Amino acid sequence: MAVEFSKEEILRYSRHLMIPDVGLEGQRKLKSAAVLLVGAGGLGSPIALYLAAAGVGRIGVVDFDRVDASNLQRQVLHDSAQVGRYKAESARERMLAINPYIQVDVYAEPFNAENGMQIAEPYQILIDGTDNFATRYLVNDICVLTGKPFVYGAVYRFDGQAAVFDARKGACYRCLFPHPPRLEDAPTCAEAGVFGVVPGMVGVIQASETIKLILGLGEPLVNKMLFFNALDMNFQTVTLRKNKNCLICGEHPEIDGLIDYNGFCGTPPVGEASVEPATRAEIEPRELAKRLDAKEDLLLLDVRDPVEVLISRLPDAVQIPYEELAERLEELGRNDREIVVYCRTGVRSAWAQQILENASFHRVKNLRGGINAWAREVDPSLPQY
Repeated sequence: MAVEFSKEEILRYSRHLMIPDVGLEGQRKLKSAAVLLVGAGGLGSPIALYLAAAGVGRIGVVDFDRVDASNLQRQVLHDSAQVGRYKAESARERMLAINPYIQVDVYAEPFNAENGMQIAEPYQILIDGTDNFATRYLVNDICVLTGKPFVYGAVYRFDGQAAVFDARKGACYRCLFPHPPRLEDAPTCAEAGVFGVVPGMVGVIQASETIKLILGLGEPLVNKMLFFNALDMNFQTVTLRKNKNCLICGEHPEIDGLIDYNGFCGTPPVGEASVEPATRAEIEPRELAKRLDAKEDLLLLDVRDPVEVLISRLPDAVQIPYEELAERLEELGRNDREIVVYCRTGVRSAWAQQILENASFHRVKNLRGGINAWAREVDPSLPQY
């Protein structure tokens, strides 16, 4: 049965219909398509907006997170009035406001090995709009095992990358990255920061690739990885090859089902805030405040970047950025003075704590929740960021 359009839809999609390569037949393909978007944040925002506007008939949105004020610098799908709402619900409202002729399915729940296959089953293309490796491996493995394309994107500060992984035609994500990086070598946007327009640029590319796949147009980024830097607007494309030893799509695959992706990547399940190394000694902000008021001999070590120190700081703290710590340990001396290390939220400082302990600093504690927790619990005059 042919998909039909109302007069209102004909007018709405008229600029597509006028393109010979799209036309009514292409628009029917879009209306008949079902796409799953995992993540409704920086990457997911432009993806959701453009897929909705293009008339993709069914779009699933998976996101367990809630809108935070710090998201609004780049996550243009949401606005100030949506702070506190589930991103998936906020996304649905905005997408239907753009195009009421589509269906938007909301999954305001973690996307994991337990529910991933079931959620993904009705959709023909999966798009990763997240910023964590556990979800990327999960999306990849679902796509390989079910024979679906995976539209990939990632950002870091001023840099972005995009690709389409389709194991039926070539490389999958595991072909490139058989093992996840160490957490300290791959900080999230929350820890490293991101130039606000970069997720928008990558997300638009992902939306374009998705629409091309649906329409069967052009040359998708299959077996290719696109890299760009927003500072010099330098775009490069490299060719990818399938890894014959890939554990899931190679000649002798060993993975035939979904695994524990958080365990594989060394990350906590969605909904657990900390990714700090386990069993590290910590100190609560209020306890630290009491000890400082008592004039105890503590060395405060701030491992944030210098630009962050301009936002907020604790008095008399020694500033050594995390990336430089291993080479600057001599600046801390070698006495038995207790060190309290802190960063923005307690993640980088936990990694720094591990560096210190490995270098035989035996009295080291991490400020739980970082300087943002200090601002909430001890000194509200300090801004949070």
